[in-house]
Amino acid sequence: MVTTTRTYLDWNATAPLLPAVRDAFVSALDMSGNPSSVHKEGRAIRAAVEAARRDVAALVGAQASHVVFTSGATEAANLVLSPAYRMGRSALSIGHLYVSAIEHPAIREGGRFDKADVSEVAVTADGVLDLAALETALASHDVANGLPMVALMLVNNETGIIQPVAEAARLVHAVGGLLIVDAVQAVGRIPVDIEALDADFLIVSSHKIGGPKGMGALISRGEVMMPKPLIHGGGQEKGRRSGTENTSAIIGFGTAAVEASKNLDMEAQRLSALRRTLENAMRATAPDVIIHGADASRVCNTTFFTLPGLKSETGQIAFDIEGIALSAGAACSSGKVGESHVLTAMGHDPKLGALRISLGAATTEADIEKAIAAFARIAGRRKLDVQAA
Repeated sequence: MVTTTRTYLDWNATAPLLPAVRDAFVSALDMSGNPSSVHKEGRAIRAAVEAARRDVAALVGAQASHVVFTSGATEAANLVLSPAYRMGRSALSIGHLYVSAIEHPAIREGGRFDKADVSEVAVTADGVLDLAALETALASHDVANGLPMVALMLVNNETGIIQPVAEAARLVHAVGGLLIVDAVQAVGRIPVDIEALDADFLIVSSHKIGGPKGMGALISRGEVMMPKPLIHGGGQEKGRRSGTENTSAIIGFGTAAVEASKNLDMEAQRLSALRRTLENAMRATAPDVIIHGADASRVCNTTFFTLPGLKSETGQIAFDIEGIALSAGAACSSGKVGESHVLTAMGHDPKLGALRISLGAATTEADIEKAIAAFARIAGRRKLDVQAA
């Protein structure tokens, strides 16, 4: 029996807009004035933008003056992944970019680096950065060509596996390099502190935590060392990202940051319990199911699984017909369902395919029960299909 009631289990792709964010966003639409104007209206909207900047900074333990608002995480990545930096008034050259093999495409593309100046660093079979491989890569780096830069996500968007960022930071900084951390899937799920991570830059996104789409930020530990601007113009964001600020989205982002910080531990416990129920039922129904990264440290909301004999695209459609929205991995290719580079990096045959269930603030026990029932029906049909073949 197919139900018409929809269940949303794709929170890693995007989180539904929070009610408090909607209210803040709509209210901001009625505010007149340009943040760069000196009259009363301009000062009022500037004050609201700066309040949001403080809230976003607080989400990761940073200083407000170190937050640069962008159009999203992808723009932030393209801004920070650059061979050209400034150290105060002096030029600073970055010679090579090292990215983990499981990074989001926005990072894997290398930003403003030439393809020849980008190398991948392997991960283990558990989907965790191979620190020995990183150390070897950094040891062979030729500093005569510029400093090394390493890009490592804090939480993988497909598996939910938490990466050893602080440990990587020690290796990177020991050779004078820079560490860029994609924290998009981490904020709102685990505590994130830029100082504790020892990251030089963090990338965050609004819509992953219930804020407006089209808004993100690049957050630095300091202000002395910064990449050359990607967008030039009127000098907004202290000249680091020109263009009139998207004030409503910024204010909405600030509200989402405040909401994401509330009851973090309690919400993590609740989602962990829901995921445990889901995964136990999946294993009981289909003992051959592969839950990727199950033995690694993961965030509380993510299950990335392979059901042998079921293609990713077929599975995604089957769940959609059942009224359940999930994904086949990263939602970054305009609906395209392709092979997972994360599976490849972990040593799995990418042709096996995988599906991702990701939970969020509105996920209930009833949603999990519905997902379990749908999984059982789909797994049962898969067995029949395999037998028939």
